[in-house]
Amino acid sequence: MTPKSNSQPRQSLKRQLGVLGAIALGLGSIVGTGVFVSIGLAAGIAGPATLIAIAIAAGVATCNGLNSAQLAANHPVSGGAYEYGYRYLNPWLGFTAGWMFLIAKSASAATAALGFAGYLLNLVGATNRALLVPTALGAVVVLTGLILTGIKRSNVINIGIVSITLFSLIFFVIAGFPLVLAEGANNFTPFFQPDSGEGTNAVLTSVLHATALMFVAYTGYGRIATLGEEVRDPQYTIPRAIITTLIITMLLYAGVATVGIGSVGADTLGNVTREAVAPLEIAARNFAVPGSALILAVGAVTATLGVLLNLILGLSRVLFAMGRRRDMPSVVARLNPSETTPYVAVIVMGGVIAALVLIGDVRITWSFSAFSVLVYYALTDLSALQIPETDRLYPKWIAWIGLAACLFLAFWVEQQIWRVGLGLIAAGLAWRWGMQNLTADSAGR
Repeated sequence: MTPKSNSQPRQSLKRQLGVLGAIALGLGSIVGTGVFVSIGLAAGIAGPATLIAIAIAAGVATCNGLNSAQLAANHPVSGGAYEYGYRYLNPWLGFTAGWMFLIAKSASAATAALGFAGYLLNLVGATNRALLVPTALGAVVVLTGLILTGIKRSNVINIGIVSITLFSLIFFVIAGFPLVLAEGANNFTPFFQPDSGEGTNAVLTSVLHATALMFVAYTGYGRIATLGEEVRDPQYTIPRAIITTLIITMLLYAGVATVGIGSVGADTLGNVTREAVAPLEIAARNFAVPGSALILAVGAVTATLGVLLNLILGLSRVLFAMGRRRDMPSVVARLNPSETTPYVAVIVMGGVIAALVLIGDVRITWSFSAFSVLVYYALTDLSALQIPETDRLYPKWIAWIGLAACLFLAFWVEQQIWRVGLGLIAAGLAWRWGMQNLTADSAGR
């Protein structure tokens, strides 16, 4: 009689997504909180020089996008840099990547939920701000339930959300451009407006701070890589989907920022973002086209909803991968009977996001996401450097640029933010050490 093996077969997710579906997921993750919120935050810090920050962030994102495409094509499994770190670096750095992803994107998801609630309440004319948190919690619960039904159905919903969002932003650029021409260079002068102090150092600090915030607004392309186990023909699909997503996003951000700043000024955008989290809607109220503000509000609602949907998807897949390696409790690696959804991981991440929604402060969570995401992508770039030359799709210098840029920008956010971030990295490593010892003790009994 053959003895039974104590090891369980590795569970894998079915491949269901093609290029268009992967692009939709990438756009749904990028075009949301970033374009509707972070452009306003960056404008309040760097003034019209936000356009420079957008360009620098786009260059860094391109390097990181190509590195993510390189890694995902060579190692197409769910988990993103968490899995890449394990394969190309070491388990401790792999765990750190997964840990930072969970922290950063959980905060981003809570920000997206609160942003959705704020825009929706403005859209329906509700003035009671006490409704903000309950509305955001309702969105988290509904989308968590939707994702539990499977990625195929949630991706169809996502394509609809992305379509509405892109239409509203393209409309914003077209409808607002005549106003920008009428204003001329008024709202772009002076071009450099440091957030504190005077001189070159203050200008540089402002631009780099804004660049760090804008980089976060590009990083949704990583969702394509974290879903690498669920796309068809990953070596063909993943690189094309990431590069196409980045090109579309760069063009869109440049157009939106130019129209937003050129129509009402960077100071107005910054002040509105801090007070009402609706900078583009305020800018659209000045357009000559009737209903402009309403169209922007609808686009903002769908965009933030799309970001929340995609973040829950990506977070659950990384938690699933960490449970599969026993870096998290193994229960989170369970799949539903049809093997299309890691249902326990989805429920857990929905609960974590709901808890963060209760904090209700979007400015802190966005800044904290900047530090955590930059650390995460630095580990992605470091992993890409380890790929053998015979397997490379892109030259090694792209990975070096991405690594240096991410480490450099990570420490241009507020000092207290990166200090807390470093503390959380230490806490995560302590957690893994405890999990390793617990597993070793259990095996020795």
